[in-house]
Amino acid sequence: MHGYIQRAIEMELRQALGRSPAVAILGPRQCGKSTTAKMLLGDSPFVYLDLQDRVDRNKLTEPELFFDHYRDKLICLDEIQLMPEFFSVLRSEIDKDRRPGRFLILGSASRDLIRQSTESLAGRIAYTDLTPFLLKEVSHVSSWSNLWLRGGFPESFLAENDSDSFHWRLNFIRTFMERDIPGLGLNIPIPVMERLWLLLAHYHGQTVNYQKLAAAADLSIPTLKKYLSVLEQTYMVRLLPPMEANLKKRLIKSPKLYLRDSGILHTFLDIETYDYLLANPVAGASWEGFVLENIIAQHGRWRPSFLRTSNGAEIDLVLERAGQHRIFECKLSKAPKPSRGFHELIDSLKPESAWVIAPVDESYEIGKGIFVCPPGQLSLK
Repeated sequence: MHGYIQRAIEMELRQALGRSPAVAILGPRQCGKSTTAKMLLGDSPFVYLDLQDRVDRNKLTEPELFFDHYRDKLICLDEIQLMPEFFSVLRSEIDKDRRPGRFLILGSASRDLIRQSTESLAGRIAYTDLTPFLLKEVSHVSSWSNLWLRGGFPESFLAENDSDSFHWRLNFIRTFMERDIPGLGLNIPIPVMERLWLLLAHYHGQTVNYQKLAAAADLSIPTLKKYLSVLEQTYMVRLLPPMEANLKKRLIKSPKLYLRDSGILHTFLDIETYDYLLANPVAGASWEGFVLENIIAQHGRWRPSFLRTSNGAEIDLVLERAGQHRIFECKLSKAPKPSRGFHELIDSLKPESAWVIAPVDESYEIGKGIFVCPPGQLSLK
């Protein structure tokens, strides 16, 4: 399985470094940000500081002296969410010298959670989100079934066997709760977060009922929403919004909840092997989340949502951009058949194209403008 895996984002990052004084790569912990940054910079002169390391942090005690000494090199600052106050220093330094490609910033939290960066570096920084491995990045070294089972975190995906992968994910979850959340200045008791996260795994692929979920987690609704926001902004959870459409139908208006990495989902549900996954009742919902994450990550300029009517007709994913619509149904079947409700919503929405993503061997058309497609062959421009 091991081999060179080129991140799809590398060209985008090179272009951003050529335009902006600072570029930020944001994504979940251990998704490959540091490795991607070092491969991107290659033999070019750069200085790398890991802000989790006390020695590296101390180098920035007098930041002006440090910047003057390395003015001819790109400075890479990793785990920037641990020093959000440092953005005001960066702003002052960039305003002195606005050459493109001066800083590469890596962070394990969204730009909203690192709020100071948005306030202090507006107009001076370009943001790029990095996900765990996508199917199109690893299709030359492994099958989609392996990526689906293990998830896309590099250490999990590239493990020697399923058992090693599973235990890496167990340690990831524990470290995330014990170190990463407190590192963001958030005081969430570990047993509470563990119970909530496990509960969310069982709600994967369902619309959110905040009252029911809060009662099950033994939390108030405001506290539940706060904790969900933390998991969302650290790239662990996706709340897929309902589509806002005037279709003369009663629409469900609550978001759908997914654990973003299929491997993390399977760890919480104690699914360690592919055979056990296929036999598990959660397999269909897991497949749906896996497919949606790959589609959404590859088409960042499209706005994602889902559509469900009160009578149960549903479209798993709608991508909108410039008045255009692309719609997707996820089916865990070698002979997928979209529901009647899917066809009804196609007639109402009139999208430019419709896709049924299933574990088939090749793409084919099953109706006018409706295509069945394996997950690795889909690409929208």
